[in-house]
Amino acid sequence: MPLAAIESVAGLARAAGVREALEWFRKERAWINEQHLKICRVAAPTFLEEKRAAYIQERFREFGWDAWTDRAGNVVAVLPGRRLRSGDAGVAITAHLDTVLAPRVPEDISISAQDGSFLGPGVGDNGAGLAGLLALARVWSEFPDLFADAPLAPMLVANVGEEGEGNLSGMRFLCRPHAARPKAFLILDGPATEHITCRALGSRRFEVIVSGPGGHSWSDHGAGNAVHALSRAIANFTAAVPREQSPRSSFNFGLIQGGTSINSIPVEARAKVDLRSEDPSMMDRMAVLLQSAVDRAIESENNGATGRVNAKVKEIGNRPGGELAMDAPILEAVRAVDQFLGIRAQLDCSSTDANIPLSLGLEAISIGAGGAGGGAHTPGEWFHPEGRELGLRRILLTVGMLLHSDRK
Repeated sequence: MPLAAIESVAGLARAAGVREALEWFRKERAWINEQHLKICRVAAPTFLEEKRAAYIQERFREFGWDAWTDRAGNVVAVLPGRRLRSGDAGVAITAHLDTVLAPRVPEDISISAQDGSFLGPGVGDNGAGLAGLLALARVWSEFPDLFADAPLAPMLVANVGEEGEGNLSGMRFLCRPHAARPKAFLILDGPATEHITCRALGSRRFEVIVSGPGGHSWSDHGAGNAVHALSRAIANFTAAVPREQSPRSSFNFGLIQGGTSINSIPVEARAKVDLRSEDPSMMDRMAVLLQSAVDRAIESENNGATGRVNAKVKEIGNRPGGELAMDAPILEAVRAVDQFLGIRAQLDCSSTDANIPLSLGLEAISIGAGGAGGGAHTPGEWFHPEGRELGLRRILLTVGMLLHSDRK
């Protein structure tokens, strides 16, 4: 392919094999939908992604890729003979395996009789991204000479540990020191095409653990109560942190546990809280406010109590922030593709697998894999495949531009 052609998306789209590959996404929409449903019916809650990983690895190998599972549990696939070595930079296309909620039985993933939407936990986040990853793997098997003259090689990754307390473990492993890091990361997360995440929203997660003597609700009344103290701590914190902050920040107590029965004074109570901010210093200030809120709650609960409670605040996760330069080649590539395809996408800030490479100064963006969806992280999650091929064409053309980027 002449240099003049690869410097424009239009030239890339007209190239032999690429034109047919772009059309393949439309012709094979039924197969892509089928794979999407099959993936989602294999449960993959965070820390328990093995079965879904095995399914993805089997598909990669079926399509002619060299595929293996690394020590973190990520499924990694490269074209035969193109395994990355130190200094042999490639382009990683990734999608996370894990989901916040998981189907209990395969029938929990269904198709709406009304409009053909996919229904069930994880169908959008991240069934859409994983289906896009498999579609990309197969299109290469159908058109083996695709971007064959590019100086960089593609690497497909279905990674673990993106959601919840996974703390981006899979991406951390890919980006670990002295690893053969890809030159750029194109991360497929969820549906749609209207966003380009190029700023990483930092977050810190904490667990608050309150313990006390426990006892009978009547005969031991007056002893310090772990649930009461924890409740005060949450109330103290929510009163101390303004709901509207600039730069934008948020907090969420997403899990509370404690007690054994209605007539027992709890021995222990726990809560997990997520703190986020576009400004790392604001996140740190919220962490200080959390400790102060807990200290005041313990002091109040122990005032006059016959048995004392105590507490500890433990950090259980930390997602670093970062930001992509506006003239970064990966951002220029996807914007050029969007202009060619008529996509109007907004740059945004969010917490995704891109946090890790962006925090290390590596090029990374997170985009949707097409279609439409909503209700992520809830039992009512849905995905509609209409228009999915636009998102897949966007991915393929962006990958093509990135694989040729060393020639410019």
